[in-house]
Parts: sequence; C-alpha cells; structure tokens
Amino acid sequence: MDMAELPVQLPREPASPAAARARFFNSGNAFNIKLPAVPAAEFSGVAEAALAPDAPTGLLACDQSGAIGCGFPATSPLMLARYATVAAGEALELAFASTGLIAYVIQGAGEVTAGGETFLYGAGDVFLLPGTAQLAATARSVLWLVTNEPMLAFEALAPAPAMLAPVHYPAAEIERQLALITGMGSNDTTSGHALIFSSDGLEAWRNITPTLTLSLNTLPPGQAQRAHRHNSAAITLVVQGEDCHSMIAGERHCWSQWNTLVTPAGDAHSHHNGGGVQARFLIVQDGGLHYHARSMGFQFLEE
Repeated sequence: MDMAELPVQLPREPASPAAARARFFNSGNAFNIKLPAVPAAEFSGVAEAALAPDAPTGLLACDQSGAIGCGFPATSPLMLARYATVAAGEALELAFASTGLIAYVIQGAGEVTAGGETFLYGAGDVFLLPGTAQLAATARSVLWLVTNEPMLAFEALAPAPAMLAPVHYPAAEIERQLALITGMGSNDTTSGHALIFSSDGLEAWRNITPTLTLSLNTLPPGQAQRAHRHNSAAITLVVQGEDCHSMIAGERHCWSQWNTLVTPAGDAHSHHNGGGVQARFLIVQDGGLHYHARSMGFQFLEE
C-alpha cells in the first residue's frame, strides 16, 4: 500500500484529552489538499447597485467566499472589497475586524472621524483608516473600501485598537504626484507609471498597511502593460478608461468604470488601453505579506 493512500491517523491509546486531539499525516498525503481555485471575478452588478441614485446608506460586499470555500466574506483569500453608500445628511458607522481600511471616494463629500481625528473628504480622495471609523456625508457619497478581514478571520484574530493612524491623500495631491512621475522616463524593470501610497509609519516598507499595498496605475492611450505575474492577489478598481481590458490567464476581461476585478495570485496578466484617454486603475494587493516573506515572485513574461 502506498502511504499516500492512508487516511488520517489517530493515536492508539491517548492518555489525555490533549493527546486524543492529535492527528497524523505523512509525506505522501499531507500536501495534496485540494482547494477551489480563486476566480478572476468581476463585480459590476455590485458596483451598479452601490451607484444607483436610490441606494440606501450601507455596505455592499464583493464576496466570493462560496466560490473559494471560505467560511467568512472574502474577495480573495486574504482581502475583502466593498462599496459604501452614504446618503446626504447621513452617517455610516464602520467597525471592521481588520488592521486597516483603505478607501477611495468615487463620488460625494463629507467628513471622516477615526482614531480621534476628523478630516473632510471629496471625490478622488484616498485615505487609510483603522477598522473602526465614521463616514458622514454632506453630499451623497459612494466609496470603495478594502480590508484584510479575511486574513485575520483565517486565524480568528482580533486587531489591536487603533493600530494605524488615519492617513489622508487628497485628490489634488494625488494629481500633483501623478504629474511628477508621468513626465519621467522608466526602465525595463518597472511596470509602467504608477503612484504607490505609503505613510510616515511605513515609509521604510513602502506599503499602505503592514500586509497590503496600494497603487494607482496609469496606462497611456493605445498602450499595453507587459504581461507579468506575482504571488500576491490583486483587487482592482477601474477608475478611468475607454475600450480597456485585462488579459488574465489567457482570458479577456473588459473594463467598466467603477467595477471591481480580481486577479488571482500567480496568474499571468496584462492590461490594455485601446481608447483615447489615459487609463487609471487602483490596485490593492496582499503584497506587504509577500514582501515580508520574501515570496513576491514578480516576473515579466515578455520582452
């Protein structure tokens, strides 16, 4: 009999409840766990529902936990994206079991309260918050939110209170930073012109949270980003573009504005702009985790 055919083994005569909990596998059957593949999903229906003029104040998750066999909401195994809608004059309380909350303001204006601080937000702003915060809208607002809740849920962890201080990236400053890099050249080791978000507390790591990275990627009209792969999963918000699409594992995925797309870890992918305006897409990855583990594995797949 091949040892790979052995079922899980239990102790013969456990002397205590602790000993009775022991289970044994072997090198033939321990590493063949079959998990559902992560789909290269898109959530246009969720985006349309959140952006509907009559959408009530609340949250809509980009949840594919059923498809990937998670017992908790998840967009990818370690990340969860949502759309938040806040009607004018109303407030939305956020209380996520996450070490940080990344937000992009699709439309609207209002005030954020988090970590004992308050600041105003407007369309095009990006901010980082602890998992607990309040969004108060002065104009009807729709925001895109991403957290690492599935990462903590996997280990049944609770975040430390106010682990991260709020960080605000106003739209005007984002435009100034994009203008700075857009006029510069690049070399063969870079993947286009992208703005990477970090903070004073994580400057050395160049991440937005210890485990998540955030970038605003751009692609000029008529150009394509070289095919590449990496071991981090990516959740993408389409901010701007006409006649754009992504190729993921050989399949074409057309863009629609404000849609959320998922690029599974390890899949070969590229982005293509067939329109007449600059494409912009905001990407959250569990990259900080892989940088720390030295397992990012980024590589271009074409010259």
